[in-house]
Amino acid sequence: MATYNGINHIAMITLDMDMTIRFWRDLLGMRLVAGLGTKEYRHYFFEISENDLIAFFEWPGVELAPEKDHGVPVKGAHIFDHISIGVTEFEHLIELKKKLTAAGFWVSEIMDHGFIISIYSFDPNHIPIEFSFPVSNVDIRKKPKMKDRLATKITLEGPDPKTGIWPEYIEKKWEKDDFEVYAGEGKIFSE
Repeated sequence: MATYNGINHIAMITLDMDMTIRFWRDLLGMRLVAGLGTKEYRHYFFEISENDLIAFFEWPGVELAPEKDHGVPVKGAHIFDHISIGVTEFEHLIELKKKLTAAGFWVSEIMDHGFIISIYSFDPNHIPIEFSFPVSNVDIRKKPKMKDRLATKITLEGPDPKTGIWPEYIEKKWEKDDFEVYAGEGKIFSE
């Protein structure tokens, strides 16, 4: 089974890349590590941590989405609620609350969720963001906890992946072309 090392990147949308750079690089302190661009788009990457990036596409004519508050149910088509970015020290939550407030952004009160302590805000693109600090001695990765009073039978099967649920791939004679790697836009970074 595949193993994972984090979110390589999550790709968001911006209507103004310069504003986005000012927020994510200059206010939050995340390094701008890569950028692609043509007349049709710009695609920039910011370093959250050693393994995690957040990226933004800027397209001509894109419109700002309405703000949608963190965790508040919605109706209709929707695929995203918010992104939570971990911090290594509780004091970093205080620092971020001060910086965001001074820059004119709304910031929530500090919330203790039992396993993380968080603040909430929005970036200039109306992307709901949360900053979270782990509560000591409560590690849901090491000791998973299911507290849903209405958990389904499938949920109650536990945290670990189950085998035999999905069809196994059928061995066949694979051709070299089946696994050919094609050059994408970012290939210019290795040139």
